[in-house]
Amino acid sequence: MGGPDRSPGTRREANVVFGAGLVQGIVLVTFPAASGILTDPKQYGLSNTQYGTLFLPQVVTAIGASLLGGMLARRFSTKRVYLAGLLADLTSMVLLIVSQFFVSDHAIAYGLLLAATAFLGAGFGLTTPAINTLTAAFHPLAVDTSVLALNALLGLGTALAPVFIAVFVGLGFWWGLPVTSAVLLAALLGASLPLPLRTGARASGTATRTSIPVRFWVFAAFAALYGVCETMNGNWSETYMSTHLGASATLASLALTAFWATVTAGRVLFALVQRWFPTTWTYRALPFVAAGAFALIAALPHGAPGLGVPAFGLAGLGCSALLPLTISFGQEQLTVMSASIAGGVIAFYQIGYGIAAFGAGPLQDAGVGLAILYTATAVVAMVLGGLAFGLTNRGAAPSRVHPRP
Repeated sequence: MGGPDRSPGTRREANVVFGAGLVQGIVLVTFPAASGILTDPKQYGLSNTQYGTLFLPQVVTAIGASLLGGMLARRFSTKRVYLAGLLADLTSMVLLIVSQFFVSDHAIAYGLLLAATAFLGAGFGLTTPAINTLTAAFHPLAVDTSVLALNALLGLGTALAPVFIAVFVGLGFWWGLPVTSAVLLAALLGASLPLPLRTGARASGTATRTSIPVRFWVFAAFAALYGVCETMNGNWSETYMSTHLGASATLASLALTAFWATVTAGRVLFALVQRWFPTTWTYRALPFVAAGAFALIAALPHGAPGLGVPAFGLAGLGCSALLPLTISFGQEQLTVMSASIAGGVIAFYQIGYGIAAFGAGPLQDAGVGLAILYTATAVVAMVLGGLAFGLTNRGAAPSRVHPRP
């Protein structure tokens, strides 16, 4: 993605940041990809409630980091925020690796896992906004294309994590995934430290306090409900595949891979066809695609795990462009706070993530099957469809799927 306006140094910086996007995607899905190991009675033996609770520290630290990241970048520089995020990710993977040596002591192992997800949330909340900002700064003549490429790489990483863990489980050492992630993160830190990684932007010395428009809360509600829909796939698909459909560990991982792969492919696809298929149509149609996919997942018969892979792939397509378009629509419509839209939307998305990641666990332990929960999620997706029509009934539609940093 080089251009004539960039020096060799900037090309190196851009390549490192693109690499960080790929690795961040792998790290982000490490815990959901390892759900079979974490809940296996012969391994960590977590109950559904314990597995769900595992993600609460991640949600809290991700919300805090994403909301504070902009202020920290203005005070300490985007490079330092980015490096801090990578270090937090690396700490998370190290804690996950160490936890395997304490599986016989449930309390210690679970404490290490909780600390690991807390660091993972902080790493995600700091690194992701920073690499989007740096990518835009390094490609000033092609911001939209470069941000699309970065997020495609991040999505590729989320799709690769389940594949990697399936391979490592087959080889007899599941912990190969966090070890691989740790090595990649250490390499990124080593490659990033000597680089300038400057954005070229200067922070304003004054802050303008504005009231939050009522319409923002509609966008916030949409983001939270979307977080529920995405997380029911991202965190619980492997459990559903193995317990309800009787899938092998490899096939369950393949279903999760199919979900994240179509999330990524959909974001790229709808960005490429927006000239012929406007963003407004995409925003209104995708929730109903997701609702249909959830209804299909809930109706899958026992003993037919092969049907789960395309069903979760369809759910990924339905989810694909909804979160980035929510930010883009918000930036277009709420110009008075456009610079704060991304952080606010991501924070509420994380709240929805936490609701689904934690809430589905106790409900299952109380006897509510995942099939019922997927049916309920189909209703949530229908509500998203109604909100999508409300959010697109006025104002100009964004000309891009992926919002500018």
